[in-house]
Amino acid sequence: MSLIPNFRRSTDFPFPSSSLSFFPEFPRENSAFVNTRIDWKETPEAHVFKADIPGLTKEEIKVEVEDDRVLQISGERKIENKEDKNGTWHRVERSSGKFSRRFRLPENAKMDEIKAAMENGVLSVTVPKAEVKRPDVKAIQISG
Repeated sequence: MSLIPNFRRSTDFPFPSSSLSFFPEFPRENSAFVNTRIDWKETPEAHVFKADIPGLTKEEIKVEVEDDRVLQISGERKIENKEDKNGTWHRVERSSGKFSRRFRLPENAKMDEIKAAMENGVLSVTVPKAEVKRPDVKAIQISG
């Protein structure tokens, strides 16, 4: 007697049938893409945002700045047509769906000098910082 169940098809799971809804064959949106993670690093010269967005072209991504100093990065990866008559889908695991992330930029951001670049599936958005004017300090001699 074997303790390992004999599964005849890939849809046979050792769970009640009501649990099968947790394993959709073709998910409408894959949260790994919908919740795209973005790093925000501040350097002495700029704020730098980096997002891993493999498989998208720069035409499928939007980088926008709103008047109230909000940077928005958004895009969409469409699901390939599952009705394609040229083959049979056995599994769909690649991420798909829309994403949109918003960041309120600090006061020292140079809004008119923002640059974006895409290389090897990584989007980089650079927001230069205005030079912070340090107050002039004058030493006052104490008499006494």
